[in-house]
Amino acid sequence: QVQLVESGGGLVQPGGSLRLACAASGSFFSISTMGWYRRAPGKQRELVATITSGGNTNYADSVKGRFTISRDNAKNTVYLQMGSLKPEDTAVYSCQADRVLFLHRGPLHDVWGQGTQVTVSS
Repeated sequence: QVQLVESGGGLVQPGGSLRLACAASGSFFSISTMGWYRRAPGKQRELVATITSGGNTNYADSVKGRFTISRDNAKNTVYLQMGSLKPEDTAVYSCQADRVLFLHRGPLHDVWGQGTQVTVSS
């Protein structure tokens, strides 16, 4: 099996920065694309950013130039560096793995972490 655990959320003032981390644990072989999503109160979950195993990235227009996604495949960890934070960035941020490969069983698809709260407020 595989488990995704997010960390790094918290309360930050507008204009501030936070770095989220999502660590994958378990007896898996590799993970393909990983992503960060967020859900604000009263809104649907939305894509924030994704990164392939090769390092290709994709961002929502609302975070381009402010957020940076990266991953350390050796540590099975994906990061989201968030800067110039705005109150509208307030949400629960969740990590997602698109496909997890194992040596001795079939793949798992669409694996999610439990989420971490980010609150941007003065």
